[in-house]
Amino acid sequence: MEDLEFYLEEAKDHMGKSVHHVSVALSKIRAGRAMPNMLDGITVDYYGNPTPISQVASVNTPDAKTLAIKPWEKNMVHEIERAIINSDLGLNPQNDGEIVRLNIPPLTEERRKDLVKQSRVEAEHGRVSVRNVRKDTNDHLKKLIKEHVSEDEVKKAETKVQDFTDDFIKQIDALLTKKEEEIMTI
Repeated sequence: MEDLEFYLEEAKDHMGKSVHHVSVALSKIRAGRAMPNMLDGITVDYYGNPTPISQVASVNTPDAKTLAIKPWEKNMVHEIERAIINSDLGLNPQNDGEIVRLNIPPLTEERRKDLVKQSRVEAEHGRVSVRNVRKDTNDHLKKLIKEHVSEDEVKKAETKVQDFTDDFIKQIDALLTKKEEEIMTI
């Protein structure tokens, strides 16, 4: 009985992590608005160590189309600028010696459709991950029948796993719908 509960909690935990991963992946997809988390994957060389921009500068959004990056040390302005140019963001930073500014260009219709496709791919990866957790958990539950757990208890546990799967896939679908609306809104 304890094994059943363990596997159910484990499944719920892993499915929750899959949803969180999808949420993080979708948040990194640029929707035409300036968001500080766009820079999360970019690191700068800070005294020999690769360091995220957010740890060497403050990142603000003065308006919906601009990011302002103000390093805490002036000598980091050029490092930040170089890191952004070398990133896959496709943005051209402008620096005035103290602040690096990024102007976020409006998205074309074609680019919006590409971003929606990218979002759908991320969501599908999340759904597959949730289904894999379901499959693994059900396999573990079936093995418990050999260890003197009744088939009825295992069937009930499998039903709970399916309920978890349905709930987490609905959460992923809701995240995707929200992201698609965000991308397609001009």
